[in-house]
Amino acid sequence: MSNSHPIGVFDSGYGGLTVFKSIAAALPQYDYLYMGDNARAPYGNRSFDTVHQYTLECVQWFFAMGCPLVILACNTASAKALRTIQQQDLPNIDPEKRVLGVIRPTAEVIGRYTHTNAVGVLGTKGTITSGSYEIEINKFFPQVNVHQLACPMWVPIIENGEYRSPGADYFVQKYLDELMTQAPDIDTILLACTHYPLLMDKIRKYLPGHVRVVAQGDIVAHSLADYLTRHGEIEAQLTRNSEMSFYTSDDTADFDQHATTFFGASVISQQAHL
Repeated sequence: MSNSHPIGVFDSGYGGLTVFKSIAAALPQYDYLYMGDNARAPYGNRSFDTVHQYTLECVQWFFAMGCPLVILACNTASAKALRTIQQQDLPNIDPEKRVLGVIRPTAEVIGRYTHTNAVGVLGTKGTITSGSYEIEINKFFPQVNVHQLACPMWVPIIENGEYRSPGADYFVQKYLDELMTQAPDIDTILLACTHYPLLMDKIRKYLPGHVRVVAQGDIVAHSLADYLTRHGEIEAQLTRNSEMSFYTSDDTADFDQHATTFFGASVISQQAHL
């Protein structure tokens, strides 16, 4: 892709493919490069410094591959690394390039979904302990009460292919009951981890019918379309051949098997050497 200038889409593993799927569907004309840092996943329980280091190395890889714009389709990376990369690293690396995340676009709209001003946020330990969603949502919707809960068992269940099994029901119901006990007036739940949409059917099964469950894919895709409309200097650099390339920092065969589930279509990847 040496003559191509794709949009880079990054995740620590497979989850970002649920966001990439929505982006590619909404904006099919552009070229895309997806990379999962599976060799060092999961990021969820790692320190801020480690997540920043890993994410920055991956961002620099995307830049070297010709991407003028990189989307961190990973909540943990967005929570723990994005601000530092934007404010401290990019000015020194290349001030003309851009790195965007998934938290701010979601925070900008999630308050429109709730009628009770009570929003639940489910995510990894790293995302929840960062407090990023509560901070960002309250910037745009100060009247909204944000109730957060980490769901540490959900990602392993999904990545081990057990998300459709009866055994998954126990942990889905466990965390949802804990969240709704914490704040019974919640009427909107944000899935603040890109893996979690694979559990959507089970999540809805254990919630009252009036509670809306919101995944991030379409929100991020709409936000990116708006960003490109407002930033013609970035949009003009992007190549438009409707090509998609997939990379992983770990075993390609294993990645392809899992990625096909998350992306909803066959994936053939190459190895990324970081």
